[in-house]
Amino acid sequence: MDSILTLEEVSKTYENKIAVDQVSFSVPKAGIFGLLGPNGAGKTSLIRMITTITNVDSGRILLNGEPLNSRHPEAIGYMPEERGLYKKMKVGEQLTYLARLKGLSAQQAKDAIYYWLDRFEIKDWYDKKVDELSKGMQQKVQFIATVLHNPKLIILDEPFTGLDPINANLLKDEIENLRINGASIIFSTHRMEQVEEMCDNIVLINQGRNILEGNVTKIRQEYKQNRFQIDFAQAFQGQVPAGFTLLENKKNAWIVQAQPGSSSNALLSSLLAANAPIAAFNEILPTLNDIFIQAVEENNEVAAA
Repeated sequence: MDSILTLEEVSKTYENKIAVDQVSFSVPKAGIFGLLGPNGAGKTSLIRMITTITNVDSGRILLNGEPLNSRHPEAIGYMPEERGLYKKMKVGEQLTYLARLKGLSAQQAKDAIYYWLDRFEIKDWYDKKVDELSKGMQQKVQFIATVLHNPKLIILDEPFTGLDPINANLLKDEIENLRINGASIIFSTHRMEQVEEMCDNIVLINQGRNILEGNVTKIRQEYKQNRFQIDFAQAFQGQVPAGFTLLENKKNAWIVQAQPGSSSNALLSSLLAANAPIAAFNEILPTLNDIFIQAVEENNEVAAA
């Protein structure tokens, strides 16, 4: 797996509090990577070190195989959860200023600004002050400021806050386009359904340590509990086959748990032999929200023991 960002046993302490404790993970190139964790887990401290706002105490961070240095911020775009726009500046002036800080020439900045304002169909905002815009509209401007300089690594912290469903979908499409065009994106949020929809890989941080990492699909498979939903075309009064426990009996549907040693093939074969009018048969995989809660609770129990 080709990685754009690699953390190797990175640690950070503030006074007597260990914020990040020997965290290691890699972010694949041209993918969307979920940086997850409960409040206070250490995500913000990690982002500050990745963006060179603060230095690591120990360990190292590599960007494209190079130890992180003062030149690398120009290759990174960061959209913080607490937005950093200047309220009294006009949108165009502000975007120009931020683009120049990232190393763009005046002409490059102008071209990039008009490109993105055009994509969001907001060219007429160029001369509006930021405080004249709604929260959702400010969110769009903040996103444009993050990607103006065509960064190779983009960090988005709760990017959909304040957006209505239409604009949230618009932003999702732009994020996906950036990925298709080669950008690597770190996506930090508490909305697990968004992570499940958008992310290829994740790392879950708790109490300063990474407790879960990997491909989203594989993680969901690893946490599966051998539960199945059978939908019937009509009412079925048959018995649950041996080796399975009925967890829920819905109208024309069962949810069953396979006992150790029992398989989905055995369940399906038994039901077909009983002439069950099966309309659909699906394994129930846990959601990322379920996995998040389970992994964090188990880790907290181990830490408290």
